[in-house]
Amino acid sequence: MEDDILALVAACGRRLVERGWTLAMAESCTGGLICHWVTNLSGSSDFFVGGIVSYANRIKRDLVGVPEELLIAHGAVSGEVALAMAEGVRHALGSDVGISVTGIAGPTGGTAEKPVGTVYIAVASPLGSEALHGVWPHDREGNKRVSARAALELLLRHMDGGK
Repeated sequence: MEDDILALVAACGRRLVERGWTLAMAESCTGGLICHWVTNLSGSSDFFVGGIVSYANRIKRDLVGVPEELLIAHGAVSGEVALAMAEGVRHALGSDVGISVTGIAGPTGGTAEKPVGTVYIAVASPLGSEALHGVWPHDREGNKRVSARAALELLLRHMDGGK
């Protein structure tokens, strides 16, 4: 793993430990990549409780707790669903903080409204909830990596009060 990713994970971990908070993740298009990066950090068990790879809508609904109405009204790749995933995984896994990622990694699956590379990332914590929208120009693996990094960067900003 690259040193900058490990440093980013470590910074997130320090912020969580300082607050005594735990972290859970609901990943769709990143397929568990963020969980993989977090568990590469020795000591991540001090703050990380687990994750759900919620690739299918039924997993988003049944395990993560995303309301079916949101999936129908906005689609799985939306800010509304990302926020519901982040909040839902917090409750499902009993953590203080939830991160979610949902998107279209490519090379297929895009539409005019939601092209390949469209991603929504969200974080939910006792500080509140926020979402980020991005459209990345990379291949499938590149889109997954950029999305995973963006999720960790969003978590770090959120923990630092949006600074």
